[in-house]
Amino acid sequence: MRRGLKFVPPALLLLALLELTVFVLVGRAVGFGAAVLLVFGASLLGLVLLRREGMRAWRGFRAAAQAGRPPGPEVTDGLVGLLGALLLALPGLVSGVVGLLLLVPPLRRLAGGGVRRATERRVSSMVAGDLFGPRRVRVYRGASQPAPEPAPAPAQQPVTDPGKAIEGEIVDR
Repeated sequence: MRRGLKFVPPALLLLALLELTVFVLVGRAVGFGAAVLLVFGASLLGLVLLRREGMRAWRGFRAAAQAGRPPGPEVTDGLVGLLGALLLALPGLVSGVVGLLLLVPPLRRLAGGGVRRATERRVSSMVAGDLFGPRRVRVYRGASQPAPEPAPAPAQQPVTDPGKAIEGEIVDR
């Protein structure tokens, strides 16, 4: 993690240059005043959405906690919504477009799935299970995998074709 921090200052500088370049290009296309109003309006909309998304995330977390469900899906959805609103609130056209895209429901679900996968990689499976509930997995049976133990009696073994997926849940105890 610390190795990646050395790239933050150059990345911020490149982002600032990109924002400035896009602002100048948009200003030339639609006029300087219209570009300033566009940035100002997007930032104002981002501030309004920041409050709304924060309240929505908090209500979703509380509802999941009170119902006894894992709060992970509500938390990731809330984090993506807050990030989208924050990017929209930042003055800049590129960050505003990215923030607006993160607020579109299909892209929000896609980004939420990425946040979930990143979280599951960084925390223990027990914590991930507490956050997101049991994980769905797909196991393939085939000749390439050695059998770890002898097969049970035919009456106990489920009928499956080699290579078909067996879906299930991983539950940590």
